[in-house]
Amino acid sequence: MSDTKEKEFDSASVASVPKGGKVEFYDPSKESIWTRLGLTPESFKRAPGTTGGQVVAGATNVQDLERILADTPMLQQKMKPRHLTMIAVDPLALVSFVGSGSALSRGGPAGVLIAWILIGIMLINVTQALGEMSILYPVSGGFYTLAIRFLDPSFAFAMGWNYVLQWAAVLPLEITVAGTTVQYWGTDVLPLAAWITIFWMVIVIVSIFGTLGFAEEEFWSSCLKLLVVIMFVFIGIVCICGGGPRGGAYDHYIGGSHWKNPGAFANGFKGVCSVFVTAAFAFAGTELVGLAASETPNPRETMPAAVKGTFWRITIIYITSLTIIGLLIPYDEPRLLGNSGAAASPFVIALKDAGIRGLDHFVNVTICISVLSIGLSCVYAGSRTLTALAETGYAPKIFAYVDKSSRPLWSVVAILAWAPLAYINVKAVGDEVFMWLLALSGLSTLFSWLSICLCHIRFRRAWKVQGHSIDELPFKALGGVYGSWFGVILIVVVLIAQFYVALWPIGGMPEDSGEVATNFFSAYLAAPVMILFYAIGYLWKRTLPQRAHEIDLDSGRKSWLTAEEMNAWRAERRRAPLYVRIYRMLFTN
Repeated sequence: MSDTKEKEFDSASVASVPKGGKVEFYDPSKESIWTRLGLTPESFKRAPGTTGGQVVAGATNVQDLERILADTPMLQQKMKPRHLTMIAVDPLALVSFVGSGSALSRGGPAGVLIAWILIGIMLINVTQALGEMSILYPVSGGFYTLAIRFLDPSFAFAMGWNYVLQWAAVLPLEITVAGTTVQYWGTDVLPLAAWITIFWMVIVIVSIFGTLGFAEEEFWSSCLKLLVVIMFVFIGIVCICGGGPRGGAYDHYIGGSHWKNPGAFANGFKGVCSVFVTAAFAFAGTELVGLAASETPNPRETMPAAVKGTFWRITIIYITSLTIIGLLIPYDEPRLLGNSGAAASPFVIALKDAGIRGLDHFVNVTICISVLSIGLSCVYAGSRTLTALAETGYAPKIFAYVDKSSRPLWSVVAILAWAPLAYINVKAVGDEVFMWLLALSGLSTLFSWLSICLCHIRFRRAWKVQGHSIDELPFKALGGVYGSWFGVILIVVVLIAQFYVALWPIGGMPEDSGEVATNFFSAYLAAPVMILFYAIGYLWKRTLPQRAHEIDLDSGRKSWLTAEEMNAWRAERRRAPLYVRIYRMLFTN
């Protein structure tokens, strides 16, 4: 719709038109390229103001355009469409490479598929809801900031800090995984502490480049992960059909023999329940597209592709590859147990058994690069949320510092400071410490997804009560409110399943009461931590949820198109050729 496009402006075209008080926007293009990249002392100085760099759709429908442009995150909009799309490939796809091995041993091939499919369906609804809100409100802190507005500030405080701690705890965990992964080629090359130092320094160096460094690394590592998974799918199909190299484990047809012997389920219903959290952890990081929306110039244009990419990621990366893994490897394969490194990866095991030379090493290199990707995702997600906590008064103001290179400097430093915990793993006590770090982060993702679904339900209610039509929305969640309710119900079911497994673990409840308590809290520690943070947030601020008619629907809003304008735009899109409409339905808006 040509007249709609004419109503979309960037800050450069309107910042010079004052209405009320004059707003001064910061123009990073006047800085040197080295400052913008974060490589000069000048780049570490505080940014003097917002760039106002987000497109306002329907700008002629608002009275104070300058105020709306100024109501933009301090972070600069450096991300390109290709960055946002590939971020949705999932920072924690490493769990598919390594963690699926332990899941297969506990749940069996059918249990793994059931858990991943249910979590995947739920996550599709979560990302659709997040896309609808993030396109309309590309605010700093993403779903945390939206939770303050649409839910309860005390709950948002608890969820926000839980989310920060999740990524802070995952950082040393994954650096350690990187060290053990490299030792697949031998333990005598370098000691574990040296590998930990190398990976930590690499993450620090890339973090210096800020948003652009994270986005570029994520783009190329995601491309590599996709390539490896697609390659493995084709190789796996050939091996299942008996086309593997002669003398290997797959030089004859195996089909679904492993589903019969040893079977489809490893530990029955309890085994399926035990896999749910592993599946949820595998999908952790998908919500980063909501945080990244504030760092892209036009979320309305770029977010739909990233959100819809979730379906393809779930189908190709997870469901297809895990189906093939379950057909290639029996769940009682001893190499799946007792190992956290690449040797426990079912991908590496299958390729090694097939006798395909070199590919197991290629997958191992991919795992190492994936660890780097996860480490950077930890820094990105944790620092952006910590900055939003500071901006909303729930963290020290020093963490609201954003420099001229668009780095939330002290927030980045705070997350990176957790990395040296990886050195604990060099000592015997490291396993126990890391167990509690993992427990701290285990359920945090579920609480974040729960808040996104609840935010969407409350947003839709406030939108209706305050007289708005859903036709005004630039992007509509596929399942609407019903999809978010489905997500809420499924998340609650997963929390109940995890509670059940925490109390009655696989193998039976130990006789020692101390061991029972340890097992429970190692699986469910994030829940009491969440409750504790909620209590602190309430006692600190004494805030309560707002009624639907009191919720602020205007702050941070970047789409002001009317229902008539949006319906005219959709009508024009419907007149496109059939193949174009199919492509848009599957991949864009």
